[in-house]
Amino acid sequence: MDDDTVCEKGGVIELSKVEEALANPSGPNELPEGGLRAWLVVAGVWITQFCSFGYTNAYGVYNGTSATPECGPDYYVRIYLAEKYTSAQISWIGSVQLFLVLSTGIVAGRAFDNGYFYHLMIGGSVLLVFCTYMVSITQAGKLWQLFLLQGVGTGLAIGLMYIPGMGILSQYFRRRRPFATGIAVSGSALGGAIHPMMLNAWFYGSLGFRNGVRASASLNAGLLILAMFLMKPRYTGTKAYRMGTLESFRKFLKDGPYVVTILGTVFVFGGLYYPIYFLQLNSIKNGISKGLAFYTIAILNGASTVGRIVPNLFANYFGVWNTVVPCVTIASILVFVTLGIDSAPGTIAFAILFGFFSGAYASLLPPMITSLSSHDYEIGARMGVCFVFTGIGGLVGTPIAGALLTSQFIWWRPIVFSGMCVGSGAICFAIARFFTARKKGTQML
Repeated sequence: MDDDTVCEKGGVIELSKVEEALANPSGPNELPEGGLRAWLVVAGVWITQFCSFGYTNAYGVYNGTSATPECGPDYYVRIYLAEKYTSAQISWIGSVQLFLVLSTGIVAGRAFDNGYFYHLMIGGSVLLVFCTYMVSITQAGKLWQLFLLQGVGTGLAIGLMYIPGMGILSQYFRRRRPFATGIAVSGSALGGAIHPMMLNAWFYGSLGFRNGVRASASLNAGLLILAMFLMKPRYTGTKAYRMGTLESFRKFLKDGPYVVTILGTVFVFGGLYYPIYFLQLNSIKNGISKGLAFYTIAILNGASTVGRIVPNLFANYFGVWNTVVPCVTIASILVFVTLGIDSAPGTIAFAILFGFFSGAYASLLPPMITSLSSHDYEIGARMGVCFVFTGIGGLVGTPIAGALLTSQFIWWRPIVFSGMCVGSGAICFAIARFFTARKKGTQML
């Protein structure tokens, strides 16, 4: 008898269906697709995205260009870590943070599949708030303290929350999952616009650096407590799904479209963050005032908020893959377009367009990976395995772009590198879509 079947009272039933029933007692086709409870969950995930991924975008305030010209650029480099470390060295804090946010998914994904939703969300929230508070009592000139708190601690905290937040949406939505995910992850884009403005006002206003950090930590703490009351899993996973980490790797990496998709995410993350991280600097080099240069990031994140919702509406009707491939392709073209941008209107137009299409990718990525899952109870594990590799792209992509830029600001080198990375990702997604469509026998993917 095949291993995937078991006998019961003289009959044969599929073991996979038993596990499916255990993992999803309401049945795969009986998801609410809406209702008050479902949209409260979306609101809760939105808040966690605002406080977590949205706050990572505020790292540019810690190690970026100030909105007020008289304050000068680079708070850490200019004041807190002055004359001890270069901006390139300090930038590793942000790179390691992004890497851990994604790679922690291999643990968080499996834990979520086994029913530890609240453990992950509460643990991640407490760690995030704690690390943020602790930044306010670090010693000036001590890079290792900031690296441990903002790089390692914050990265782990957000990583623990990300996949459970995306995974709980799959318990309430199937057909409308891309739209619900788009609304939820728009919180990170709006947070990326609001947190930097608040921190700049606090750091260079009456609060100062230390009290400003404490104020932001208190704000996040209050919002995360509210989010915990809003989010409620419909079911808490199944202990029947006991696949180990190595077994997960072996099983998932035999899936051709899944492997090609992972490769695509590595490429995209390797190039997607260069235009975002270097937009302010490029703006100033193009003669834009420092005040306006800072707000280009807010403009980009504002457009990203829209981009995380509108394309997902199309995904509900035309399919996730049919939406994400054009969006990533356009994003790669926009990176190359920056070779010819040398004015304020052009920079703002780029910020709007790139924010929109990069935001679309960020919101469509979870449902794209989810669509490759054989069962709902392995969604978290598949996302976790994918993000382990994706984190590598996020870790090395921006430092490579910075090294290509050099102190002489040779812009075409990182632009070509970034554009080729994102373009290669679009090609990988197109290939994965082709084989997935042939496997499922439909073009509506």
